[in-house]
Amino acid sequence: MTKFTQTDAADLWSVAERMADAARAAILPHFRSASLSTDNKLAGGFDPVTVADRAAETAMRDVLAKLRPDDGILGEEHGTVAGISGLTWVLDPIDGTRSFISGTPTWGVLIALSDDTGPMMGMIDQPYIGERFMGGLGRCNWTGPGRKDTLGTKATTDLSQAILFSTFPEIGTDDQRAAFQRVTSEVKLTRYGCDCYAYALLAAGQIDLVIEAGLNAYDIQAPIAVIEAAGGVVTQWDGSPAHHGGTALAAATPELHAAALARLNG
Repeated sequence: MTKFTQTDAADLWSVAERMADAARAAILPHFRSASLSTDNKLAGGFDPVTVADRAAETAMRDVLAKLRPDDGILGEEHGTVAGISGLTWVLDPIDGTRSFISGTPTWGVLIALSDDTGPMMGMIDQPYIGERFMGGLGRCNWTGPGRKDTLGTKATTDLSQAILFSTFPEIGTDDQRAAFQRVTSEVKLTRYGCDCYAYALLAAGQIDLVIEAGLNAYDIQAPIAVIEAAGGVVTQWDGSPAHHGGTALAAATPELHAAALARLNG
């Protein structure tokens, strides 16, 4: 993984926060707006996108064009830009557009910085609530309305004591749902939805597990960096790295991760 000085890291975090601020300004005028319209990107289903998604990613790209023009970009709405620095910003302007168009504040802006080994820093930003969760390159903290604190996952090791969040059964194949149900049958509590906010709750020590499928790289790279900085573990369901997308198992502790992984694999 690329090495950075403390000054380098501070500069990169400054860029990330500038991007998050720009995304907030682009998104918030559209949230819970009666005039918001939605386009469907998926011919055989429903994959919504709004003017807020596109405007937020454009705003973040504008920041990078001024401050980090040599870096690559992988974004959900406007594609890939090759860089020459060896670093790539991975952007999801609104993770949870279904939640966004429904008026629930569980969507978020995802920003990660990666090299060829995976994400080294990440941010989960919730503009409406005003919360920002940051991990990697010397940071492991969150800020909210009138509050700030260090992130840290819970110490849960037993599945029977775990709180699990997921977007199942909406996402995933029949086999994946069956594997997921093997875990839900053993945990203390399962809650559905929350999109990227579930990963933030895990990093903040509020829940214990997040299990997902059907992910893209821009869905998971920022949560990986935040959760790992907070002490958690994130892999695919087969235990391999998750930063290219696919499935994801995020856990508060290595022991809990191992137990959930065993159930997912029968």
